Amino acid sequence: MIDKHYASPSYKPLYDQIKVLLTQSLIGGEWGPGDMIPSEIDLAGRYKVSQGTVRKAIDALATENILIRRQGKGTFVATHSAEGMKLRFLRLTSVDGQKELLKNEFISCTKGKVDLRIGQALDLKAGTSIIEVKRLLTFSGRPLIYDHIIIPAAPFKGLNGHRVEENNGSMYSMYESEFGVRMIRAEERLTAVAAQGEAAKALGLKDREPLLSIERVSFTYGDKPMEWRLGMCVTDDHHYMNALE
Repeated sequence: MIDKHYASPSYKPLYDQIKVLLTQSLIGGEWGPGDMIPSEIDLAGRYKVSQGTVRKAIDALATENILIRRQGKGTFVATHSAEGMKLRFLRLTSVDGQKELLKNEFISCTKGKVDLRIGQALDLKAGTSIIEVKRLLTFSGRPLIYDHIIIPAAPFKGLNGHRVEENNGSMYSMYESEFGVRMIRAEERLTAVAAQGEAAKALGLKDREPLLSIERVSFTYGDKPMEWRLGMCVTDDHHYMNALE
């Protein structure tokens, strides 16, 4: 039986209950990004279940890229600071497959109030304070993505243009290391659009030239939406690549 202190709904399979409890510990900050979690034997003792049940729960979290197993070392909380995770959600790839030097050019960082549509995407009440960031992503010196980001202000208190410009890297890594918010998964919508306005100017395009619009909502622990992002991408010699399983 599971200790009452760690109790969760009985209708869930046992391993799923343990998965929920492990996630609650991650949400509560018991183990931070990059930390090693206790061994399967220790966790089995903690929750009073079999080691196999704990292993199955950890396997499920590893499949979701929340935990990472390292052979001979243990199981660790995934982090966006790890080399293989920094660009986890960036899918724009050169048609020839060559690796490119990626850089960010800061455009602006402003504060405002969320509108109805973005509020619905981020589960925020209309009028909630937000931070809006715009930047340009260059691939080997060529601007290819106009990035428009909106996040709720409360979890990111103190985020400003100076910090974004100083970071000059993965926003997800900065969210994690400076604000304790780790993005777990994302949902995307892809649409073919015509370049216009600020995006066209930043990308050096004429109005009505084709772009790939990638609208993304990223979620933290507990499936809470924490970032809305719109990437306007030039795809004349790049494409969006995703591996399906």
